[in-house]
Amino acid sequence: MSSTADTTTIDVTERAAQQALDLLNGEGLDTTVAGLRLFVQQGGCAGLSYGMRFDNEPESDDTVFTHHDLRVFVDPASMEYIEGSVLDFEDGLQGAGFHVENPNVVSECGCGESFRT
Repeated sequence: MSSTADTTTIDVTERAAQQALDLLNGEGLDTTVAGLRLFVQQGGCAGLSYGMRFDNEPESDDTVFTHHDLRVFVDPASMEYIEGSVLDFEDGLQGAGFHVENPNVVSECGCGESFRT
């Protein structure tokens, strides 16, 4: 398992970390081992979309980041697309949810759910 303390590769705001930790705790998961998996998948009108889910532990080839006590797991293929990104949590008129600020994005679809690099 690859690990890094370099917070410039994938960053997580304190608000996003707290929301994710609250959800992890609500699922009864051990936050010292479990974490949030952030990944990129094919799909959406722009070609790629973000995915997130909770995992009990990282895979052997994941890069693991820890921000504000939240462990974040990223697989090598996804890292190519999201390196330098910031995960935030927004609560606005369009609803509440996690949002990825990705400096590698060339264009996004109108709803902001998918992107192209």
